[in-house]
Amino acid sequence: MSEIPTITLNNGVQMPQVGFGVFQVPDDGAQEAVEVALEKGYRSIDTATIYGNEQGVGRALAASGVDRDELFITTKLWIGDLGAGKAADALDASLERLALDYVDLYLIHWPAPATDDYLDTWQQLDALGTAKTRAIGVSNFLPEHLDRVAALGGAVPAVNQVELHPAFQNRETVEANRRYGIATEAWSPLAQGAALSEPAVVDAAERHEVTPAQVVLRWHVQHGTIVIPKSVTPSRIESNFDLFGFDLTASEMTAIDDLEAGGRIGKHPATFNG
Repeated sequence: MSEIPTITLNNGVQMPQVGFGVFQVPDDGAQEAVEVALEKGYRSIDTATIYGNEQGVGRALAASGVDRDELFITTKLWIGDLGAGKAADALDASLERLALDYVDLYLIHWPAPATDDYLDTWQQLDALGTAKTRAIGVSNFLPEHLDRVAALGGAVPAVNQVELHPAFQNRETVEANRRYGIATEAWSPLAQGAALSEPAVVDAAERHEVTPAQVVLRWHVQHGTIVIPKSVTPSRIESNFDLFGFDLTASEMTAIDDLEAGGRIGKHPATFNG
């Protein structure tokens, strides 16, 4: 079983650098996929209210027999729960679906900047304490959103989970995260497979006798990024976790860095409001 390194978040909590995501996995499928992931050695699982699969994740956790203190569970507050007085109830509802007493990381899923409700919600999360979530963070926040959260004068997000892959490296946001001491976590780290046919990736995979997906995930890891690849195929679940038996060279890293093309595949956080 691979030994996964951890990232120390800005509140001292240790988060595994490689986790397992369940975006677009239906509830019954999530249970099966998470059970496989846990059997293969994953201990960090990422879900969200809007995914509709927190119950399936919870069933997998309960069936796994893995001690709770070995797990790192992330879920997210959806846009409909932004605004005054909603955050605590939203977290309680997620905990009930997950059948957990606490999560390890609770994220605001999108800023939805048509209103300023994300600011009020952040203050609610800051006031929650650590009984029900060990760390709080955000997802899809641009530098301008981080600046406004920091200006509130309270806690700084521990994590910003953003779209990040070779064709869209989100460099301004990554730099803002670094400036504030926020860990960067990549969703869609493989660009839904689009990155895997790039010659720079394929060539490196052949040299290291690994898969193109392993090369791209290793590129993330060597940049210090947290990754949460998703798959429902057991062999890919296993190989996506096996990233620590090889190192990309400086020239291989640069060749993948050079794939930046501004190729965002998800919604734009400046305009997406749910």
